Amino acid sequence: MKESYASIMSLRRRVFAEVAKMAYADTPLHELETVGYRLYPGTSPEDREDLFRKRAIVEEMIRLAMGMNLRDYDEYIKVTEGFDDVDVATSIFETPLVDVIKFACESCPTRALFVTNNCRKCMAHPCTNVCPVNAVSIGKNGAVIDNDKCVKCGRCKRTCPYHAIVEYDRPCASVCGVDAIGSDERDRAIIDHDKCVGCGRCVVQCPWGAIGDKTMIYQLVKALKQKNKRIYAIPAPSYIGQFGAGTTPEQIRAAIKELGFADMVEVGLGADYTTLHEAKEYLDRVPAEIPFMGTSCCHSWTLLIQYRFPELKDYVSDSGSPMRYTAEHIKRKDPDALVCFVGPCTSKKVEAITGDVKEYVDFVITFEELMGMFVAKDIEPSEIEEVKEEEESSSSARGYAMAGGVAAAVKEVAERIEPERDIQIEGANSLKECIRMLQMAKAGKKEGYLLEGMACEGGCIAGMGTIASTTRVRKALGKYMSDSEYKTPLENVLVDDSLKDFS
Repeated sequence: MKESYASIMSLRRRVFAEVAKMAYADTPLHELETVGYRLYPGTSPEDREDLFRKRAIVEEMIRLAMGMNLRDYDEYIKVTEGFDDVDVATSIFETPLVDVIKFACESCPTRALFVTNNCRKCMAHPCTNVCPVNAVSIGKNGAVIDNDKCVKCGRCKRTCPYHAIVEYDRPCASVCGVDAIGSDERDRAIIDHDKCVGCGRCVVQCPWGAIGDKTMIYQLVKALKQKNKRIYAIPAPSYIGQFGAGTTPEQIRAAIKELGFADMVEVGLGADYTTLHEAKEYLDRVPAEIPFMGTSCCHSWTLLIQYRFPELKDYVSDSGSPMRYTAEHIKRKDPDALVCFVGPCTSKKVEAITGDVKEYVDFVITFEELMGMFVAKDIEPSEIEEVKEEEESSSSARGYAMAGGVAAAVKEVAERIEPERDIQIEGANSLKECIRMLQMAKAGKKEGYLLEGMACEGGCIAGMGTIASTTRVRKALGKYMSDSEYKTPLENVLVDDSLKDFS
């Protein structure tokens, strides 16, 4: 989807670059008032189309990029109102992190079935015959659906020989697996933050750019410029392939250092810690204490269980996520260090401001936001001379980026520890699939299983904050996995030996 929404994605990146550029240059914040005019000067026919709307959307994106709430349009508020409060070098995130820019929302119609002009008004009229509530009738020009009666079962759509009936939904709601998107009094999209699990799928699905997420780019850059602070970037395994097809991990490390980071440590190292913890936990708890165990890496999956299946929350692994373990690893060696996670989604932003992760992870940005920082500093990672670095993660840890990778890594280690165990694993990627899998587990049909849930189809390589196509990244990731000198965390020399002792 991101490839076909290139204009919206480009706008987001330009906004991120503007904010990063101003932070690096110490430009007075009041100049952000004019960003809409700089990005859309109105000098070309393409710019002039919906010119003032585009500028207004940019202004709201600027507020979100500064970590601010959106404005209330019932009264006049300057774009930069409240910016003094966020002109700091620390995280200022407060929920909600994802929200709707109300004036930009097109009030798209909600899910319904619609008869197109491809209807031939055939004699058999199968659409009326299969409708269980008599919502379909034959009118003067063709079939007609009474949406007040329609239960949206889709039988008429499936039976029509001319494919004349289509089903549509508002784009944001169509990808929300937890039904967190509803409508306000003007039929504009509204997010129920008590249901939202922070996956961010709606952000990239809206073709109007009407949904956005907060960033901490500005505060991060301010911190990077302080000479007394050492900030480590920890990119998730899905970073491979995001910044150019031929760009190597060493080049990305060098590019990150040019931004002002002290160094980079791959989150694959933390994934190796997670694998060992979850393998031991599964062997200890299933089936002695719990009937099955869910993995713990996708925070949206964890929130889904807390909100929708609270009776199953004790069956989710107590192990920390790779983000947390990597940050802990750094702070054990350098207690005064700050840590910035670089990942594929808003879900990790939510995780970083809640629970026991907050004390270890100081900043979170997405790959998309990191690219904005590269643009601001005119850094092209693929052109940087690479320097060979020590291996930090195993092949199985790097596989965490793809759907099924977490459970496969845990299974491999657990079965090496106890070869007599034959561990059944199952994965779901997309919140709707996760719900179906959890319903089966709740019904007692996943006894003994290790269950992996991910909010995004394909896994983290398809997160809302990614840049490259999943096809390209999947290929690059496969090579990255095969290049590792360690197959599992049991061989990784950087992992504490105490974790490898299961006696």
